[in-house]
Amino acid sequence: MQASGICKVFREGGRDFPVLEDVSLDLAVGEVVSLEGRSGSGKTTLLSILGCILTPTAGRVVIEGRLADASRPDLLAAIRRRSIGFIFQQFNLFQALTCIENVEYALNLKGFKGSAAHREAVRVIDAVDLADHADFLPRDISGGQKQRVAIARALAGRSPVLLADEPTANLDSVTAHAILELFRQLVRQEERALLIVTHDHQVRSIADRTLLIQDGRLCGGQDG
Repeated sequence: MQASGICKVFREGGRDFPVLEDVSLDLAVGEVVSLEGRSGSGKTTLLSILGCILTPTAGRVVIEGRLADASRPDLLAAIRRRSIGFIFQQFNLFQALTCIENVEYALNLKGFKGSAAHREAVRVIDAVDLADHADFLPRDISGGQKQRVAIARALAGRSPVLLADEPTANLDSVTAHAILELFRQLVRQEERALLIVTHDHQVRSIADRTLLIQDGRLCGGQDG
């Protein structure tokens, strides 16, 4: 993924509110990048633009060599389905579906059906070490296990770019550490690129790079 010159301005009540200004970043295969910043710094807006949910006011995002063209909603939807896996702070699991069914449902949306969806779901559930809980409902597993299901759902279909929004915020420190180590392992094994938006400095322990955002601008960072 390459993002260059990203600007975002929201208009409300006849006034412009700039949120992002001239943000550029790259994500490479096998790389974990941590993006840190205070609330209101523009982290979530940037993540939404990189995930083809919001469109930038200016600038461009290229994913797997394809321009995320805001004038083509069908293309943006296709990029989201095929190229991007999302991992959310609140897990966003369907409570009436088992762990493996949650993953299969996500695969159905990506065009995988029947036995092909089931085989891929089994593969990623095993990759996050949840094979013994595949048929459990979300209410019957721990927070850390729910996050593992969310990670499996993002991995399903082999999307090359993973975007995580505060993935350790609802976890205790021990569980968060285990989840972060799992991220590091899976990104290397599965040849993905991972961007983690976070307030959790513990994420730096697995990041190849840490980027800092302040008032809508990237203001430096450090290598992992």
